[in-house]
Amino acid sequence: MIGNHLLQHRELSATAIGIAAHIQSLPEGAPVGIRALTDRFPEGEKRISAALRELERCGYLERRTERQATGRVVTRTYSYNKPPTGPDGPPPPPPGRAPDPALDPTPVPVPVPAPDSDREPQPGPAPEAGPRRVPDAEPEPEHEHEPRHPHPGAADLLAGLRRYDPRLLLAERDVERLAPAVSLWLDRGADPEAVGLALSAKLPEPMRSPASVLAYRLKALLPPHLPLAPVASAKPVRRPDPFQTCDGCERAFRAPYPGGRCGDCSSGAGAAVAA
Repeated sequence: MIGNHLLQHRELSATAIGIAAHIQSLPEGAPVGIRALTDRFPEGEKRISAALRELERCGYLERRTERQATGRVVTRTYSYNKPPTGPDGPPPPPPGRAPDPALDPTPVPVPVPAPDSDREPQPGPAPEAGPRRVPDAEPEPEHEHEPRHPHPGAADLLAGLRRYDPRLLLAERDVERLAPAVSLWLDRGADPEAVGLALSAKLPEPMRSPASVLAYRLKALLPPHLPLAPVASAKPVRRPDPFQTCDGCERAFRAPYPGGRCGDCSSGAGAAVAA
């Protein structure tokens, strides 16, 4: 049960109280990292990260960085139904509760219904009294400083992604949340058409959350800054002419403009005129 000491806490914000109640309602092993909470709630990463820090400061949450046997660093999150009052902070988790990281390196995700499902998510089992260990294998994202004012074309680019793939129909709040990340691409000199192709190419099947896919690609595929001066030996790359249909034999050939003939038909027509 969630205590009134949490719901009526005077030092916690409404966002922190809501996130704490959500975490305590989850079964043990559910992912509760910033990315998972951002996908679940409309608040952005900054507000959720600030709420988690509030819960840590008041003793309702504890996050520890651990190194697995494989060398991978993960963050373990411990949720407390009732924070301890001692000066030493939250107690360590009881022995025997933590699985061997080498045998269980990743948490089991909580089943989430598809966006078009009308069913309400089933509540998890009632939380046990005392501390619970909630492993979170995904490291917290380290975001580059986002521009204070998003690029004027960032929102239009995101809203127009559905022209590439109808599944990329985004909600307005997702467009506002992803616009700063798109601005980083545009501020680094990326062509808007190239950005759209990079975000819409080879989408996963099935794709339940297009906003999550785009958020991952915007971070993982972020291009570097353009050099201050072009390399002297670099030559501009000329794109090949598009394919056109020959007016004579209807075969495909490359030409800058439509309405022409391929090489065979052009040479044949010239020979016929000469004869």
